[in-house]
Amino acid sequence: MTQLRVVQALALRETRTRFGANQLGYLWALLEPLFWIGTFWGLFRVVDRHAPNGMEIIPFLATGIVPYHLVMKTAEKGSQAINGNKALLFYPQVQTLDLIFARGALELATYGVVFALITGGWALTVERVRIDDLLTLVGGLGLSGLLGMSLGLVLCSLGVLSSTVDRVRGPLFRPLFWISGLFFTADSMPQRVRDILLWNPILHCIELVRDGWFPSFDSPHANPGYVGLWIVALLFFGLTLERVVRRKVQLT
Repeated sequence: MTQLRVVQALALRETRTRFGANQLGYLWALLEPLFWIGTFWGLFRVVDRHAPNGMEIIPFLATGIVPYHLVMKTAEKGSQAINGNKALLFYPQVQTLDLIFARGALELATYGVVFALITGGWALTVERVRIDDLLTLVGGLGLSGLLGMSLGLVLCSLGVLSSTVDRVRGPLFRPLFWISGLFFTADSMPQRVRDILLWNPILHCIELVRDGWFPSFDSPHANPGYVGLWIVALLFFGLTLERVVRRKVQLT
């Protein structure tokens, strides 16, 4: 219970630090995915492309872009948790894992609200909404957050050992924007390409979210168990690394 209160306090502190100093702080969390949705909605209109399986274009893009950002932003913020908050580790109640979990919980809550605002705003505009399977939808978003948090834990521990991790993270992860299913479904790809793309756990998360939202879409490829294996493997590796670097952080 003590550590839960510590994580809650750290999440509140992180909220004030990131969003409180700037009046546009909360708004930017919403504007960034809206910018990408608007940009690619415009491109779809220019090339006269429609969303597959009879899906509406705005929720199709939202159910791809928001889960992707949830994974990437959670991993990014988690990777900087220790190096950005070393002073807090002087307090005996605060552990290194608390810093990562607090940032992960904040990102999950933030993008959960962002997703609700975007899809809710679209539903009010068209005056209709039908969620096919709320449990699958929430499960897909939850797995996205956990995947990002576990990846952030690995990157954070590696970042303590070498600052090179922060420099190579962006170039290594940038291709994921194009191969994670933000603008296509797995079923729309040729089988040879699809078999390669399905190694990417983010694609499974996005397929799950779309499966839960659209009545007209049923993904035979989305596998929550596969994403769970990634999360468990990354957590095991990350927790092992965290034990290795903990003493180095304390000495610093």
